[in-house]
Amino acid sequence: QVQLVESGGGLVQAGESLRLSCAASGTIFRIGSMGWYRQSPGKERALVALIVSDGRTNYADSVKGRFTISRDNAKSMVYLQMNSLKPEDTAVYYCGLSYAGNIYWGKGTLVTVSS
Repeated sequence: QVQLVESGGGLVQAGESLRLSCAASGTIFRIGSMGWYRQSPGKERALVALIVSDGRTNYADSVKGRFTISRDNAKSMVYLQMNSLKPEDTAVYYCGLSYAGNIYWGKGTLVTVSS
């Protein structure tokens, strides 16, 4: 059974930084792909950043150069360092674990960026 718990969201001003964390339980963490997704009102949930089991990463164009995803397999943690935040980054951020055609979700953490 997989459980994902996000933390680190909050209210910041444009240009500031936040670091999101996702704590995972379950044995498939180390072999699954971990991603951060976000959803704002009226929009579909979209991939922000992805890190696969071998450490390769992929980012949405809108966050390239500002966000960094990382994982600590020993601690079953994945992080999203968000710098130079913009108001359009405001959303609920979800941690997702992909494995064998399934995606497991956390409950999300709200990030609000004021202008």
